[in-house]
Amino acid sequence: MFAEIPQNLILIVAGAFLLGWILSAINARMGGGIHSSKRDPRDGRIRSLEADQRVARTELDSAREKNEELKTELEETQAGVEKRDNVISHQQIKLDETSRGLKDSILKTRELRAELSDRATENVRSEVKLREVETELSVAQASTDMIATGVLDYSVSDDNEDDSDDADDSDVSKSGA
Repeated sequence: MFAEIPQNLILIVAGAFLLGWILSAINARMGGGIHSSKRDPRDGRIRSLEADQRVARTELDSAREKNEELKTELEETQAGVEKRDNVISHQQIKLDETSRGLKDSILKTRELRAELSDRATENVRSEVKLREVETELSVAQASTDMIATGVLDYSVSDDNEDDSDDADDSDVSKSGA
């Protein structure tokens, strides 16, 4: 490409570029003749907005990090709560089973107490009947013994009535002694 362009043209373009560069350097050293010495108030506003944006981005990054930390903490807390809920549910099931078992035991105990009470009542009644039978037996035995010894004579005779009174008195005095 350079081969087709005449050498004079290249030298003119390079000289113009060099002259423009030298003039701009001189202008910059002298205070920038074209530019005004006052700053545009919009530039200050733009710079403050850019600074605010940098601060906001920094705060956003720290808020995102804190958000991530809180998310992990929330997940850990939820896992802990879930574990506690499982433990509480398990304990509640055990408590319900124990309560049912206790109620059943109480009912069985009441039934057994009622049965024991009935048996005790039957036992007392049988002891009373046994004592009555023993008393009747001892009375019968005593009567049999008295009849066997001749102390009691149940033979009835009209003519021996006076004699039996005397005999009864003598028998009573014998049995009393």
